[in-house]
Amino acid sequence: MEKLAILGSTGSIGTQALEVIRNLGGRRVTALTANTGIDLLEAQAREFRPDIAAAADEKSAEILKERLFGTGIKVLSGEEGVIRAADSTDADTVLTAVVGNSGLRPTFAAIEAGKDIALANKETLVSAGRLFNERTRAKGVKVLPVDSEHSAIFQCLQGRGPNDIKRILLTASGGAFRGKSREELKNVTAADALKHPTWNMGSKVTIDSATLMNKGLEVVEAKWLFDVDLRQITVVVHPQSVVHSAVEYIDGSVIAQLAVPDMRGAIQYAFTYPERKPSLMKELDLFSYGKLEFMEPDTSTFRCLDIAFRAAAMGGDAMCTVNGANESAVRRFLSGDISFCDIPLIIERTLERSTVNENYTLDSLIEADRRAKETAMEMVL
Repeated sequence: MEKLAILGSTGSIGTQALEVIRNLGGRRVTALTANTGIDLLEAQAREFRPDIAAAADEKSAEILKERLFGTGIKVLSGEEGVIRAADSTDADTVLTAVVGNSGLRPTFAAIEAGKDIALANKETLVSAGRLFNERTRAKGVKVLPVDSEHSAIFQCLQGRGPNDIKRILLTASGGAFRGKSREELKNVTAADALKHPTWNMGSKVTIDSATLMNKGLEVVEAKWLFDVDLRQITVVVHPQSVVHSAVEYIDGSVIAQLAVPDMRGAIQYAFTYPERKPSLMKELDLFSYGKLEFMEPDTSTFRCLDIAFRAAAMGGDAMCTVNGANESAVRRFLSGDISFCDIPLIIERTLERSTVNENYTLDSLIEADRRAKETAMEMVL
């Protein structure tokens, strides 16, 4: 029986992962973690009976400990508790679905413990791609992408290597504001931005989709996952979200992966690879779509994508800074403190005020992330 640890089990990816596990059967959950959503975490723990349940928030962990008393489930707290959930159980695979750079230490702890990684925390690769690849190769662990786009690329690459790739075609839905001008975006609200046309995701990722920062992060993720140059990655806006991504090979052939927009497909493939099994996804009925559209992204209006490309080309810890600044900017937008159009301004100015560290370590990345978040949170425009 395969054993799985789920980091971020109460979030969008985590809850869908547990749906997949219920449907698949034959798998045991050894650890569950969350931040503050302890009502759901308690329910999950009672259902799946993991060895460890961890809440990053200390007060939430204390409440959870009382509620799970007598169940035999060990309740841990804080970042250290999440790290222990990642590395101390006998899980074969750790799903890292924690949002943001808070997933860095737990993911690296799982790698050092020799666990295979089902990667949904894209920030680990965005911020620490070089270190991530060095450690996964040194420890001999498998990395199975869970982002729908990277899962699609992974599937299109089966049996082929980086030397066969001409370019990766990374698809983007365009988010809630596709086609709108900068003038039209000046007064949009968080509620407007959270109305994603095709995907059901958490609030932070949904805002990132609206700004196209999510696609910028995914570009960097693809660079490290598939060992390609940034110039080999082309972002293609595809509103229907049916083509999850594609690979163009050096002979001119393009191989794409298509499915209905449902994250459970990518999650399940990470859990069952290299096998395929019946899933919870609906069948893809191309006749009901009628047509599939593809267009270039509007980077003059949605500037975050261009900022991510530029920061990735700078190298070092520049993308860690961009990611941290983006987390704070999104938080401020969701709280009503800044406008939607202020998000790229804050990210760009935070990057300009930073010094790029080429020889970063995990500790220095954590510090760069802290500085970026603090700068972006306090910035007056």
